[in-house]
Amino acid sequence: MIFTSVVRRLCVLLIAANAALVAMAAGAVPATPARAAVSMSARAAHPFGLPSVARIGAEGNRVTLAWLPAEDDWVLLGRSVGAFEDLAAAAAARLTGEQVLARSTAVRNYLQARVGVSQGGRPCASELAPLERLLAEGARFSFECPETVREVDVRIGALADLHEAYRTMLTAESPAVPAKALLTSAADTRRLRFDPSAEAGVPLVVPAVALVTVIGVLVALLVRRRRRSEVGT
Repeated sequence: MIFTSVVRRLCVLLIAANAALVAMAAGAVPATPARAAVSMSARAAHPFGLPSVARIGAEGNRVTLAWLPAEDDWVLLGRSVGAFEDLAAAAAARLTGEQVLARSTAVRNYLQARVGVSQGGRPCASELAPLERLLAEGARFSFECPETVREVDVRIGALADLHEAYRTMLTAESPAVPAKALLTSAADTRRLRFDPSAEAGVPLVVPAVALVTVIGVLVALLVRRRRRSEVGT
């Protein structure tokens, strides 16, 4: 019995040692935040899930746009451009996946090549803000157009080139037609018509109604005064 027990323990130790050697030979390393994010994207990226969100606004000759995909889709984007190739350096610097993406020139180049605004067939000059808070604020663009923004073409092709099922729901925060538009791999550009005279969402009919009301009050006062004068005579 004692001999059998010893043999069993030796077998367990040998199996454990063999597993450790296999892991070392495969280059296994402890998980870091960046490595965990990369492995997560392989399991959870969801082109068939809810569409990414993009918020757009216009004032004067400037257009602002924020593109906000899901966290795992950010990781997929980073993998596609090689942002996570040097995970050893990221692990040494204790960087999170978000920080790796924010520091990647390839990620910035990818975004600037696939998000744009044009006016009258001419591209508006674009500026991409730093990506330090990309999970919370997304990729924040500013476009300067040649003229006051009334009608522009908005293009968002990010992620759709990685899988045709990816979509982006574009929502206007300034009065525009259409107020919402779904951009896809087959139709990644949509024309929006903004109303530069509508500020803070107040329609032009409001001051017109107020003016009509004032005129009505004045007319009523004049009529009443005239009637009084006629009675007095």
